[in-house]
Amino acid sequence: MAEDYYKTLEVSRDADAEAIEKAYAKLARKYHPDLNPDDKTAKKKFQQVQAAYDVLKDAKKRQMYDRYGSAYEQAAAGGGARPGGGQAWSQTVNPEDFDFAQFFGGETPGGFGDLFTQFRRGRAGGRRTRGGERPAGQDVEAEVEIPFSLAILGGETQLSLRHATGETETLSVKIPAGIDDGKKLRLRGRGEPSPNGGPRGNLLVTVRIAPHPYFTRRGDNLYVRVPVTLWEAAGGAKVDVPTPKGTVSLRVPPGTSSGAKLRIKGHGVAASGQAAGDLFAEIQIVIPPKLDDAGLDEIKQLDARFPLQPRRDLHW
Repeated sequence: MAEDYYKTLEVSRDADAEAIEKAYAKLARKYHPDLNPDDKTAKKKFQQVQAAYDVLKDAKKRQMYDRYGSAYEQAAAGGGARPGGGQAWSQTVNPEDFDFAQFFGGETPGGFGDLFTQFRRGRAGGRRTRGGERPAGQDVEAEVEIPFSLAILGGETQLSLRHATGETETLSVKIPAGIDDGKKLRLRGRGEPSPNGGPRGNLLVTVRIAPHPYFTRRGDNLYVRVPVTLWEAAGGAKVDVPTPKGTVSLRVPPGTSSGAKLRIKGHGVAASGQAAGDLFAEIQIVIPPKLDDAGLDEIKQLDARFPLQPRRDLHW
């Protein structure tokens, strides 16, 4: 049986142009092969939806289709219906050519911006979007590594970009405070120029954060290793600790062991519009690398005077 385009788009036969357009956008997202990698029928359904829309969106084609059904093209050409009632009009749609931008003002819906970048690139072949707008140039992807401190505090970094034309451009990229490793930043209009006079594509920058020799990050909290002497750990002391907000004086309680974590409130990661996390100072006791016999003897006597079983709970 010939396919019913109204049924395919899930609209009534008296649906207006806006209803048809909305139905198409919904079903195209639903059946797009890239969003349904485990559904072998998705591509076929996607093509059926596209074929139905290409007819019903055009007032003249729709009028002929309503009158003659699937053989409307033969009727329009004076050839009548095809023997057997077979469908006379068809169009093969490549999912990579699907243009979400024609429905959503240049932006893909539902957070699919990065996913459909390659489809927007496919538009650079000269097709016009709805309303006569010329297609944008290709999006460009780049990667930049920034220092740990810049990721925490925010600021700017420089990026050198080589375009397909061979031109090299140096750009300033604003880094928001508290950015995560692997985050993508979009620089609008910094991609490739359109070959047809349309707007330039976008630049998508993946941010990589270089490791710090002392600081690490877990969520919004920071961790820093703080070396102290044996006496500072045993007798207690105040030590200076660097933080994103400046140096603070940290009190080390008497009898602190290596591995103890002391919290400094509000000196962690302060992402935009959010409360700052905390900074945890992990104490590391540093033993003099060269002790003479007298020094070793004193430590041995101290150990005998205050016996411990530090590995009592250590087990597999």
